[in-house]
Amino acid sequence: MSEDALFHTEVVNDKGLEGEAYVKDGLRVLISSPLSPDEGSNPEELLGLSWSTCLNSTIQALLKGRSKQDKSKVEVHVDFKREPNGIGYYFTLAAFVSIENHTIEETTKVMHAAHKRCPVSKIIGSYEHVSLQAVPFER
Repeated sequence: MSEDALFHTEVVNDKGLEGEAYVKDGLRVLISSPLSPDEGSNPEELLGLSWSTCLNSTIQALLKGRSKQDKSKVEVHVDFKREPNGIGYYFTLAAFVSIENHTIEETTKVMHAAHKRCPVSKIIGSYEHVSLQAVPFER
């Protein structure tokens, strides 16, 4: 672990899409291919969980910084697609963001500010298959 790290984890996958991946001394996740009927999670689901959690917690931090207690929700859709040339695969990522008591315009501003700050969004970077959309808040 580097001296300046606020948190450090070590995650291992030594079986690919069959078996389990695990956090050393922690969480264990059964893994399977998204194209398999077998039980288990897959990279698409794990990426969606990671991004939705990070983006929503960043939104919550921004709201708290503005002394707002409004609820927020981030729903991420991840699609696994074949490259148009038939060789290889890629993901599309779509985030749908809603914030209680906020208009679509207000939500859009907070969403984009959070996307610039969220560490997972920074990993995603300017990936061409990413979209964000503000939607009305529903309980």
